[in-house]
Amino acid sequence: MTSSRLYLRLLGNVKPYWRIFALSILGMVVAAITEPLLPVLLKTMLDGTFVNKDEAVIRLMPLAILAIFFVRGLATFVANYTITWVGNKVVADLRNEMFGKLLSLPTRFYDDHVTGNLISKLTFDVTQVTAAATTIVTIGVRDCLMIVGLLGWLFYLNWQLTLLSLVMAPVIVFVIKKISGRLRLASRNSQRAMGDITQVIEESVTAHKVVKIFGGQLYESRRFNEQANWVRHYAMKQAAAAAANVSIVQMVAGIALAVIVYLAIEQSRSDATTVGGFLSFIAAMLMLTPPLKRLASVSEYLQRGLAASESVFELLDTPSEENDGKIFIARAAGHINFEHVNFFYEAVENLALRDINLEITSGQTVALVGASGSGKTTLANLVPRFYAPSSGRITLDDFDLAEIALNDLRANIALVSQDVLLFNDTVAANIAYGQMREVSTAEITAAANAAHAMEFISKMPQGLQTLVGEKGVRMSGGQRQRIAIARAVLKNAPILILDEATSALDSESERHVQAALETLMRGRTTLIIAHRLSTIEKANKVVVLRKGEIVEIGSHQELLARAGIYARLHQAQLGEHDILAVVNDG
Repeated sequence: MTSSRLYLRLLGNVKPYWRIFALSILGMVVAAITEPLLPVLLKTMLDGTFVNKDEAVIRLMPLAILAIFFVRGLATFVANYTITWVGNKVVADLRNEMFGKLLSLPTRFYDDHVTGNLISKLTFDVTQVTAAATTIVTIGVRDCLMIVGLLGWLFYLNWQLTLLSLVMAPVIVFVIKKISGRLRLASRNSQRAMGDITQVIEESVTAHKVVKIFGGQLYESRRFNEQANWVRHYAMKQAAAAAANVSIVQMVAGIALAVIVYLAIEQSRSDATTVGGFLSFIAAMLMLTPPLKRLASVSEYLQRGLAASESVFELLDTPSEENDGKIFIARAAGHINFEHVNFFYEAVENLALRDINLEITSGQTVALVGASGSGKTTLANLVPRFYAPSSGRITLDDFDLAEIALNDLRANIALVSQDVLLFNDTVAANIAYGQMREVSTAEITAAANAAHAMEFISKMPQGLQTLVGEKGVRMSGGQRQRIAIARAVLKNAPILILDEATSALDSESERHVQAALETLMRGRTTLIIAHRLSTIEKANKVVVLRKGEIVEIGSHQELLARAGIYARLHQAQLGEHDILAVVNDG
């Protein structure tokens, strides 16, 4: 996208606030108009008081100066406040839009992107947009009008010298154009470095226990220091380019000003101009320097803002999850069928799933067994359409999953995984999470009872209103699992996915969780992923996967009788051998 199109798109976000934006422009215009009045007053004051001794000028001049500064101050306040308000609203809107986009992106996107860089886009990159959306407008409107007004007065006083001053314009344009490219590149690199430093912070904070126990403090400090130095390095590149830009422009303007002042002094000697006219001309020339300096620095704000806009719009333009389904279902029966399903991850050439054919009838419990990497979790992830099959199709109650509206499909599925995610909120809020209706305390309590969770919730300081901490840090693994089960109970979905829900629990916790799961599974179509065979012996059907293919299907007893891979798995567990080695050898 070209710079002009990128900037126009950015300004499109200002459109909803055009009234406030127009008020800020009006304030800038008024403030800019008052600027050339100062050298005009200077000429009038000097010629009218010191030369002509005009009594009216002497009396009115102080009032005129007060009036100009009052109007100028009020207009500047209105312009600055309103443009800042608009800028902050644009940033807030973009942040909300970006966060909404993050919530709608497919799982593949998160597989390919680093968390820290995504956080940096919302926290750092988007704030850089403010400069492009507001500061540039302020400088462009106010300073351009000031320059035009001052040049107009200079032309009125001495058009020959004023034309001479315009010789510096092409030189300034050339300098700004040359440095703009360096500024844009430095801004891009700076934003990327901020993403990397955010990633280091996020990983170090999340894995602080691992860092401490394995003595990784020095390593993490080095990583952070390296990234912090890159941020500093690119910031200095930006500063150097911006400083060079302003300095060169000031030098060019200074040379032109020196030549013009010399010629103006020569003219004053020959009485070609009055004292007031001469000083007014010099004052107007000097007053041109600040707006010219700001216009020279506008490239820094522009390139920084455009680089940030590229980052922001890149995220906003990322395609959301495909949701073209036109079939709307209320409550599914839960009949799932895999028909010649193949699937591969884009980063891996080999198929993760190969020619999967599997029928799961309504209310049936199906256990998926196999070594890590055999395709169990991948197969389960296809049901809620976290991923789409590379070929083949999956049906729910004879409807192709791709044709079912995504919200309706997922409304019929509940998930309980090994890594339970709890939000930094109350126990009640975590159980009722995501419910699109008002949930009563009685319903939450009933769900918690069904999940065998009320026995420990009732002992907490505030019961259901107890805060669980970030990621549920104030609760044990078994307690978090039972909260997750209570959440699934409250959702009351006809399809349930259990992803190794008891693999990391001790025997006592597993007993409670297993009892809760049995309550949850009643009358639901259930997919169980587990290494512990004791958790799947009651399944109606056991599916054994190896390297993405189904190698055995049957009930627990049937597979034991076959004396195949599953039987060896079972025997290995009974003998406390390595399950994964057995599967790989099979």
